[in-house]
Amino acid sequence: MSWKIANLCAERVFGSAARKQIIMFLADKASDDGSGIWCSKGTIQRHTELGESTVKRTISDFLREGILVETGRRPCKNGFTVIYRIVLARVMTLESSAEPDEGTGVTVDPVQPEPGTGSTMDGVEGPRWTPNHPQTIPKPPTRKRVEAEADERFEKIWAAYPKDRQRGKAACLERIADAVGEGVDPDDLLRAVQAYATESAGFTRSKVCFSDNWFQLRRWQGAIERQQAEREAAEAAMAEHHARLAAWIRERSPMCKHITAGQVAALTAANLVTEGQLRAVGLAV
Repeated sequence: MSWKIANLCAERVFGSAARKQIIMFLADKASDDGSGIWCSKGTIQRHTELGESTVKRTISDFLREGILVETGRRPCKNGFTVIYRIVLARVMTLESSAEPDEGTGVTVDPVQPEPGTGSTMDGVEGPRWTPNHPQTIPKPPTRKRVEAEADERFEKIWAAYPKDRQRGKAACLERIADAVGEGVDPDDLLRAVQAYATESAGFTRSKVCFSDNWFQLRRWQGAIERQQAEREAAEAAMAEHHARLAAWIRERSPMCKHITAGQVAALTAANLVTEGQLRAVGLAV
């Protein structure tokens, strides 16, 4: 059990009550680095009281979105249980759910900064702080902290641009923030900058684009569109591959012996096969 991971997930927006409930259950099982989560979908379903299809779909979505990754499997009475890891870097990119720290203003009779020390009649002082003193309770991340995290990502994108072509940093950071505000993934934008740096490494000075112009002209757009196209092609290829594996299972093909545990988990999460079909070919869930 890791309070660190639980607190991290509690402070992020996951998109729905069911998704938040499942990630919090998984966080409760994780080590401090997010690893070592081994619990079946049936276990998640029993403890969260969510529907079977909801649990399977959500786990599949988390894997696709990079919030979870599979790191292995562990034998159990029904065959094996998949071991997951929560990807902390990916969770940190999610929107914060914390309220901004606006302060409490000034009161006419300000609260005493320190509590009394209790009676010393018996020579024993009272506690310095009450159990729920504000200084003993971690504050949620403030708006400034969230903005600082965003700034760090923007600085990383800026730093990836070739050093000899950097110009107008403030304007570039503003264009980066505008792009992210439009819904562009900062990681995709970073990869677009890195791709341009690689492609233009041998260009003469007259052929290169300085950073302020590059961001102003949205030269990153083509690279991001290519990334999206590659992802869609990879997803389509994976879907086709999974459909073929599911057909082998339904037809009880001898080729089923080549299907891995990870592929079984993916097919199950996508509801492409049933538990009965898997048992029929010796692939326990």
